[in-house]
Amino acid sequence: MKGFRFTQYVPPNDPEKNTFDNLLNIFLQLVTMTGGDVAEALSWLTNLDKRYNMTNPNYGIGDFIEDLKTKGYLTEENQKGEFKITGKAEQSIRKNALEEIFGKLKKGKGGFHKTTQSGQGDERGTDRRPYNFGDNLDQIALTDSIRNAQVNHGFGGDYLLTEDDLEVIENEFRTQTSTVLMIDISHSMILYGEDRITPAKKVAMALAELIKTRYPKDTLDIIVFGNDAWQIEIKDLPYLQVGPYHTNTVAGLELAMDLLRKRKNPNKQIFMITDGKPTCLKVGIKYYKNAFGIDSKILSETLKLAAQCRKLKIPVTTFMIASDPYLKEFVKEFTKVNNGNAYYSSLKGLGDLIFEDYRRNRTKKF
Repeated sequence: MKGFRFTQYVPPNDPEKNTFDNLLNIFLQLVTMTGGDVAEALSWLTNLDKRYNMTNPNYGIGDFIEDLKTKGYLTEENQKGEFKITGKAEQSIRKNALEEIFGKLKKGKGGFHKTTQSGQGDERGTDRRPYNFGDNLDQIALTDSIRNAQVNHGFGGDYLLTEDDLEVIENEFRTQTSTVLMIDISHSMILYGEDRITPAKKVAMALAELIKTRYPKDTLDIIVFGNDAWQIEIKDLPYLQVGPYHTNTVAGLELAMDLLRKRKNPNKQIFMITDGKPTCLKVGIKYYKNAFGIDSKILSETLKLAAQCRKLKIPVTTFMIASDPYLKEFVKEFTKVNNGNAYYSSLKGLGDLIFEDYRRNRTKKF
């Protein structure tokens, strides 16, 4: 009989790493879960140590805290004298997220995104064409050129290779992509005993680190949306928390479109991570809210923006981390109007889906 067997969770402990490295890995995970609250993360870590004996008589949590400060992960140099993580710790959190979400990916060449077009570029393609004056010598396909010379001139005593025999390998034209990642921070992201915001943050940090390291000429803007929408910096992601908000998808899309209008890249796209339907709309200075079912007024404004994005050739890919039938109907209608993509994902598979869609969109012009 097939099924699942649940056992007691034991924090990972790599014997090849020293105590500090093992504790650091767990600590950075806890900081992400606590929204950057170092004191709470250290309290959780102390409780885990009591239960699982992660330290030893020669190295305790106090020693670990001192090492965090010495190695530049923590600082107390602020007005309140509280522990705060440093930029080094924030970067380590992003790198850990990248390894966790995209760790199975093979290393690839850094640079720009490939398209289906050929032209001036850095990466070799598979197409061949005759040599033209001005082509780089390293583009010449030696085997094909020698074969052409033998076919055209035979196997006589004097080997002859002319310009007409030369073939070159066409380089693939490479372009840039501008992406806006929208993250839902409405209250439902932590309802029903399920933490949905932490996986969303990890995916955002992994995508940000992937773009910064492998596609540095791409742009990534991150916005969050609840009752309103606002832009955040990549360094703010570990501190992101859910608020007592409804879901104003319209505000998020409006801000995303404004950001993309300022980008000069020809390829633009929006990724939206959400777990529910739009339930809020700002009318003047007031908020129009309705969390009971799909409100036709809110839906109409949301679909108008989906159509505008389509007109501007900005596809919206929706990652719905919920599977209620009526939510699927909303996403289906939104996707049809925008001509974008939609995925209904568990939290576990969210990162893989986002990367696959990001990679696929690199191969086409919008």
